[in-house]
Amino acid sequence: MARTRNSKSSSFISLNPSFFIHLFSLPPFNSLHNYSPRKNSRITQTSPFLSFCFISLLITLTFFAILFITFTTFFQNSLSCTTTSSSSSSLFLASVFAAASSRSGSVLDEKITLSTGAMVPLPAHGVVGNFSEEEEEFWKQPDNQGYMPCLDFSLKYRKASVKISKEKRKFLIVVASGGLNQQRNQIVDAVVIARILEATLVVPVLQVNHIWGDDSEFSEIFDVEHFKKTLIADVRIVASLPSTHFVSKQTINRDLPFHVSPLWLRARFLKQLNQEGLLILKGLDSKLSKNLPPDLQKLKCKVAFHALRFATPIRELGYQIARRMWIEGPYVAIHLRLEKDVWIRTGCLTGLGRQYDSIISRERDFHPEYLTGKLNMTHAQRRLAGMCPLNASEMARFLKGLGAPISARIYVAGGEPFGGTQAMQPLKEEFPNLLTKHTLARNGELTPYLEKSSTLAAIDYIVSLSSDVFINSHGGNMGRALEGHRAYVGHRKYIKPNKRMMLPFFEDSSVSEQEFKRIMKKLHRKSQGQPEPRAKKIDRDVIAYPVPECMCKL
Repeated sequence: MARTRNSKSSSFISLNPSFFIHLFSLPPFNSLHNYSPRKNSRITQTSPFLSFCFISLLITLTFFAILFITFTTFFQNSLSCTTTSSSSSSLFLASVFAAASSRSGSVLDEKITLSTGAMVPLPAHGVVGNFSEEEEEFWKQPDNQGYMPCLDFSLKYRKASVKISKEKRKFLIVVASGGLNQQRNQIVDAVVIARILEATLVVPVLQVNHIWGDDSEFSEIFDVEHFKKTLIADVRIVASLPSTHFVSKQTINRDLPFHVSPLWLRARFLKQLNQEGLLILKGLDSKLSKNLPPDLQKLKCKVAFHALRFATPIRELGYQIARRMWIEGPYVAIHLRLEKDVWIRTGCLTGLGRQYDSIISRERDFHPEYLTGKLNMTHAQRRLAGMCPLNASEMARFLKGLGAPISARIYVAGGEPFGGTQAMQPLKEEFPNLLTKHTLARNGELTPYLEKSSTLAAIDYIVSLSSDVFINSHGGNMGRALEGHRAYVGHRKYIKPNKRMMLPFFEDSSVSEQEFKRIMKKLHRKSQGQPEPRAKKIDRDVIAYPVPECMCKL
C-alpha cells in the first residue's frame, strides 16, 4: 500500500521547459514568433490561425492525457489495496463473496451485494498440533472439489424482476409455525411463493410456539432490513399490510397438499389474488415442491444463506460464544435430539430406564397423533430402522469409533435433554470436555433469552456452523439446514450417522473395538461433507444439497 501511494507522483509525465522550447521551434509553431504580414502570401496570412488551432489541440490532448493517467493511477492503487486486503482472508471465503455476488445485472442489486450478508463460520483450524494419525484423520476437512457458491440468475428471471420488485397491488401473508429452523424453512418457501405469484410479501408472521412457549416476532430473531434489502431485486417485501388491503374477514388457506408446484400455485391462487389483492397462507411446512426450476432453487439459497441473517444482538452473542469454543482449538458440535417431545414423536425408548420410559409412554398414549411413522413397529424395530435418535451412550461410542480424541472439546446443541444431567452422563464420562451455551455464557448473557427457545436455537446454529466437525444424531430441520450451509461455505466436515447400518454392530459383543472402529470409519467415509449432488436422490431440498443449482466449479 505505501509503495503504491509513493509511486503516484512518478506516474505523471515530467514536463521539462526545454521540451516546449524545442517544440515551438518547429513548424507551424515557429510562425507565431516569425510572423510578418505579407499582402501577397495566403499561406503566411493563415499561419497564425493554424498555429492557434494546433496549440488548442495540444492543450486539449494534454489535459485528457493527464486525466487518463490520474484515473489509471487511482485505479491501480485501489486494486492494490483490494488485493492486499483480500490476501489476509481465507481464499475460499473470498471466493464465496465474489461468486455469490449474484451477477443478476439488475440496478436494484447495486444497493446490497450478497457478499455483505452471508452468514459465514469462523475459519476452520486445520490439523495442527500433536495429533495421532487417527486423530488427524478425524479433524481433517473434506475436499470441496472446486465447488463455490454460484447464484447466476437467468436473463428471463432478471427481466421479470423489474416488474415483480415493484408490485404494489397484490400481497402475500404467510404464518410460519414450529421451532426456529422449521420457521426458517417456511420463510424461505414464502419468498419463493411470493415470487411465483408475483406478489409483495409482508414480513412473515411467526406463530406462537406452544411447545416451547416462545412468542418472538420476526424482527426479534432476524435482521428485517437486511432481509428486505438482500431480496430487493427478487421480491418486494414490506413490514406490514397497507390499510387499503384490510378487510373485515379474510380466508386463511391452510390445506395445501405436499409437493405443490409453481403451476399448481398459480392455478389455485392467482385469480383470488388478482381479485382480492390479498392471500394468507398457513401450514406451509414442507409443502412446496423440492424440484423447482433452477432460478427458484437459487432464490431459496439466496434467502437461506444470505437474507435470513439473525438479528444483531443474537448474531453478536452467538459468535462471541463460538469464539470461546474456537479459541481453544478445533471442536466438535453435536446436535443431540434428547428432548422430551422427540422421544414422544419417535416412539423410541430413552435408554434411561423404566421410570423415564413410562413417562414417555403415558404422554404418547394421551397424544397418539404425535407419533410419527408406522404404528405397528416395536421399539427395537424402530431403533434398528434408524428412526430413533442416538442417546448419549451411543453417541459416545460412535465418536470413539470415528477416532475422536478423548480430549476433544464437544459443543452440545439442542434443548434441555429429558432426564437432565443423567441423560448426558455416559457421554461426559468418555469425553469430559463437554460444553453448552449455558456453560460458555458469562455474566448473565443468556438471561434475557432463557424463555426464548428460538434465540437459544439460533445461538446453537451459529456455534455449530463454526465447528470443525458437526454430527447430527437424528435428522431434523436444524441438521438439514446446517448440512447445506456448511457445504455452501466450504464443505465443512459434516457426519451423518448411518444408523441402519451401524446399530447392529453396537449389539454385537463379538466385534472388537479395533474392528468396530474400522467398520464405523468405512461406513462414514463418504459421509464426511464432500459435495453431493441434490439430484442423486429424488425430492432432496436444495437447502440441504446446494450442488449443483447454487454451487458450481468456477
